[in-house]
Amino acid sequence: MKEKGLIQIYTGEGKGKTTASLGLAFRAYGRGLKIRMFQFMKAPDSSGEHFSIKELNDRFQITPVGRKGFIFKKTPADKDIELAARGLELAREALAEGDIDLVILDEIDVALSLGLVEESDVLNLIESKSPGTELVLTGRNAPPALVEKADLVTEMRMIKHPFQKGIPAREGIEF
Repeated sequence: MKEKGLIQIYTGEGKGKTTASLGLAFRAYGRGLKIRMFQFMKAPDSSGEHFSIKELNDRFQITPVGRKGFIFKKTPADKDIELAARGLELAREALAEGDIDLVILDEIDVALSLGLVEESDVLNLIESKSPGTELVLTGRNAPPALVEKADLVTEMRMIKHPFQKGIPAREGIEF
């Protein structure tokens, strides 16, 4: 029987939330586990991990469910809400399967803060997961209700960032 899957959150203003979840995923992959990552704020082929994942087998799949560009407004477009709803449905299916060892909801906290998904839907998703599946949620501003449900919460704190010096995001490093 599989061990109990826990709930982890990587949040905060600092860099490294997605990177930490990918590190965990690669560790799990190395041990033969099956991983599904759903990226709520990224479009296909928009980030370095989308290219490297193609070198691995089907045990590790990344599904970007966002569109290209950034969402800056609190009032999201219907298309963004539709994509996020599809992402939640795909994640729900993966969590219910029982044979997925690790599910990552990348930037789900940002999707929540932008109004792309409802907190109650994410809480229901957490409750629906198979007992043996590890669940990781990432993104800035994790809401207190999610933090309460989690077994592990890590906050990334920014002390200094190249963006503050006007250095833009670099391909292969930040994306």
